[in-house]
Parts: sequence; structure tokens; C-alpha cells
Amino acid sequence: MSNPPILLAKNQSEIFLLPEMANRHGLISGATGTGKTVTLQVLAENFSAMGVPVFLADVKGDLAGISQPGGQSPKVQERLAQLKIAGYTPAGCPVTFWDVFGEKGHPVRATISEMGPLLLARLLLLNDTQAGVLNIVFRVADENGLLLLDLKDLRAMLQHVGDNAAQFTTQYGNISPASIGAIQRGLLALESQGADQYFAEPALNLDDFIQTDSGGRGVVNILAADKLMQSPLVYATLLLWLLSELFERLPEVGDVPKPKLVFFFDEAHLLFNDIPGPLLERIEQVVRLVRSKGVGVYFITQNPRDVPDNVLGQLGNRVQHALRAFTPRDQKAVQTAAETFRPNPKINTAQAIMELGVGEALISCLDEKGQPQVVERAFIVPPRSQLGPITPQQRQQLMTTSLVAGVYDKVIDRESAYEKLTQAHAQPAANAPASGGGFWSSIFGGGASPGPTTAPAPRSSGRQPDSMATIATKSVVRSVSSAIGSSIGRQVIRGLMGSIFGGGKRR
Repeated sequence: MSNPPILLAKNQSEIFLLPEMANRHGLISGATGTGKTVTLQVLAENFSAMGVPVFLADVKGDLAGISQPGGQSPKVQERLAQLKIAGYTPAGCPVTFWDVFGEKGHPVRATISEMGPLLLARLLLLNDTQAGVLNIVFRVADENGLLLLDLKDLRAMLQHVGDNAAQFTTQYGNISPASIGAIQRGLLALESQGADQYFAEPALNLDDFIQTDSGGRGVVNILAADKLMQSPLVYATLLLWLLSELFERLPEVGDVPKPKLVFFFDEAHLLFNDIPGPLLERIEQVVRLVRSKGVGVYFITQNPRDVPDNVLGQLGNRVQHALRAFTPRDQKAVQTAAETFRPNPKINTAQAIMELGVGEALISCLDEKGQPQVVERAFIVPPRSQLGPITPQQRQQLMTTSLVAGVYDKVIDRESAYEKLTQAHAQPAANAPASGGGFWSSIFGGGASPGPTTAPAPRSSGRQPDSMATIATKSVVRSVSSAIGSSIGRQVIRGLMGSIFGGGKRR
């Protein structure tokens, strides 16, 4: 059974987004206050209604209203009358609230290993030399079965590698105390911003994003990002990690009648600001390939030029709200935005961009053949859900009854690199077994050894520890990685087993 198209906008004619083309990605752009948030809300609630889960970040604190029926606003009533929309029925969506700080939603956590050295290097603003040292630390931990779960694990590994630099330099390359110190200082700065709450377990299970309610409606996952936006780099890195994890976990599905998940990336310019080349290449790769996993990615930003051309070219569904042109540079930006649309002989696109009113947009969606339609000027239809925030009491009630209530509330601190290294320092050398060279030898003496054979303690929630078969597979992969030798080869192997951005799967 085919899914009905999404009525997105209306004027003389109706403009629809086809569900089977929704995973071809999209762009919502326009100046502040022109209606981007309403467009996002209309799309999100329509995806939810057809059973498609949604993820979005609430950067201004006003998207939680999607959980409540709307229609009461005088502006909504006025727009309904203007567009002659019949059969309007107010309706809220099932939601799950998330929050890195655990205040306005369920905690969002990741492990250090899952984040990976490439994303961490960007988060810490490391130079190439420092990023290389961070890669060595991950490699040493990986090859010796030491779990990097939280900040204290990474700090302990940095200290060990720094204290024993001569032991590792021959195999991995130069390790300077200055680089170790720079990384340690960066970690302290992250901790002061609350990163110790984020890097912990139980880590987020991305399967919890792909949920429907008892009525078959897709759950709208809302990340409270108003406080998180005080650290824009942390915000951008978190969303990039989430997208990369989705790419890694979901199977190939090819063309689908509707997406499996739609991911809205608000304030998208933060993702691409001062981004290093290797990371940009991986973003481009994920955006290009995640479509085959059934995931649609929609970037929301003020100007299309905020998005690199190689990414912009993959965004088939476009909604352009008004832009203002007060300077020659602004005028050039308007012209650039106009040139991204398929021309309509009835519309001067560049002029129309500067004339659009609030809630009005230039729109071009993909047709059933996957080709961009000619650009049309129209008003975005009003959302069926509430515009604006909800009360703290309403939020708390929704959190109490959500599908993941109680799953992520309690932090778990299982044995990992910090505990192993602390134990090794505390163990007197005289007690070390003569045959094996002591505790240090069991951890660091085996090259690509999978490490201690004791299984980690089971967790009460979240994903379970790997099976013995999986552990054996990872041991083989580490051996293959050593055989490959080159840095590119190591990144490919880590990408296969973990995140394409350099992380590793939880072990």
C-alpha cells in the first residue's frame, strides 16, 4: 500500500513531498524569523503520521509543542482560511525527549571508543601532530583490550602512553610530551563543559530512535539543545556522531516506499565551520550512502552556501525561505541560492527570494522519477501540532511514560582502562608471576593480544557485551589492521568495525 504524499505548501496549486523520495535528503534555508522551524515541524509531524520515526534538535526550546494538538493560534486560523484548507484536524505526535545533561530529557551518552579519534580530535581542536598522538593512544588501547569508555579512561591511557613513550615510539611513531599535555588540557576543558556526563555508560542504543507507538505513528525524538548550543562544536560533533552511528548500524535497504528514519540537522553551518578535509570527506560519504540505509537527512541553515557543494548536490528536496540582501555579498548569496533551483519561467527566483513573507517559500521537490520539479512559490501549510514550547509539567509527564523511561537514568561504571591501569600501578612488582612477566606484560606485552580473558560485568541496561564470537572477530580484525600497517588501512578497519568516523563498536 502506497503512502499518501505530504502536503507541504499551497498557493494556486498544492505542492507535495513524495514519501518514496524523502530519503533523497533535503535543505530548509532562510533568514532568521522567516519560518524554517514551522517547515521543519510540518515535515516532522507528517513523517510521524505515516509511521516514520524522526530525530530533530530543539535549539530554541520551542519544538516540544509537536507533542500537543495545535490549531489554537490566531495565525494558524488565519493561514487555514487564506489557503482554504479543509479537514484540518489538530493532532500531536508521540515524542521522546533527550538531553545530554539529563535535565529536559533522557540522558544521551556515548563511549570514548565509539566517538573515535577523528571526531575527538576535532572536538578538542587538535593539530595534526596532536591528532596523530591521539590515534596512537586509541591503537594501543585497542590492541591490548583496554576499554575506553569515559574521560578518566582516556586520561589514564594518555598518561601511560606518555610515561612509556620510548616503548611505543619505535612501533607507532614519535610521542611528544607537549602533545600529550595539549590533549590532557583539552579533556579538562571538555569536562568543565559537562562532557563527563556525556562520555559514560549506558551508551545510547540507536535502535531506541527507531520506534513507533501503539497506533503505528513514528516517534519524534527531540534533543534539547538550547543549553548544548552554548558549546556549538560539541553540538555539531554529537549530531555528526549520531548520524555516523546510524549509518554504521542500519542495513542496506535500497529504494523504499518511505524512509526508516528522518534526521533533521538544525544549525547545519556549525557542522562545516573550519572542518578538516578528512572529516568533510567522510561527511560527504555518509550523506551519499546513508540514503541506501533508508535514512533521509535534512539540513536546516540560513543560507545554502553554508553547505559544501558536494553535500548540497545530494539534497534533492529544497525549501527556501526569504533572504535579505543588504550588501553586495548578500546579493551574491541570493543569486547563488536562486541558481540551485530548477528555473520556472513564471518566477524571477532571485527577486522572489528577497520578497518572500513569513511562512512563504520557494519549493522544489523531487518527482516520481527522482528529478527536481520546477521551483514554485507558495505558503507552507500550518502544522497540526502546537506551535511553541510546553510546560515543565507536560514534559515531565511525557518523560515518565516514554518508551525508554528508566533505561538510561543510572550511570554504570564497569571495569575499563582506568581500573586496569590503576590496578597495574598498585600491584607490587614482587608479586608478578615469573612466567608471564607480571600484570603489565599481560596487558602490554602481547602486541595485538585481545587482553584479559575475564568478561566485563554485564550491564543492567543498554546494549549487552559482545559474544565470544564477536570478540574473536575483533581480535582477527586487530591482527589484520596491524598487517595493513598504513594509517589509511587502520582507518578503514576501524570504520568497518565501528563508526566510519574513527570510532569503535562498544565492547
